[in-house]
Amino acid sequence: MFEQEDEWISKTQMKKQMNGLQDLGMELTKLSNDTLKKIGLDEDLYEAVVTYKKITSNGALKRQAQFIGRLMRDTDPAPIEAFLAKLRGDDAAHNAFLQRVEQARVRLLADDGALTQFMSDFPHADAGKLRTLIRNTKKEQEQNKPPKNFRALFQELKTVMESQGGTGEA
Repeated sequence: MFEQEDEWISKTQMKKQMNGLQDLGMELTKLSNDTLKKIGLDEDLYEAVVTYKKITSNGALKRQAQFIGRLMRDTDPAPIEAFLAKLRGDDAAHNAFLQRVEQARVRLLADDGALTQFMSDFPHADAGKLRTLIRNTKKEQEQNKPPKNFRALFQELKTVMESQGGTGEA
């Protein structure tokens, strides 16, 4: 006669879910404030996490952790979990993308004609900047210097490839 919209959840299951959300909130407390801003948390949750970092009293930390858990109940945990997975490197799609960027860097450093192919795949890329980074990276490798330009080349390729949605066979 009466239809229930939600499935019945035992008290134990409910507590496990709440503890899981609180643990997720505690993972947020380990991140820098800049990283927290990138996640796009609710203002209340963001403030609670920042406040948690400032507290030194043990009892107050415990109360604040529970408060964060309470705020997490009103927040969709999926985007937060996805962001944290991406930070930890658990995201397979992101890892595959980074591998494509690395392969593009290796090809660009190994073959001079690879830049032409890359530019045809990503026409919005700055060819001059890439050419300079490639040249400087090769010099670094020849002189056994720290890989400053090697990393800069990776970041530039990553930015270019991300701006096109990570597509392309470069």
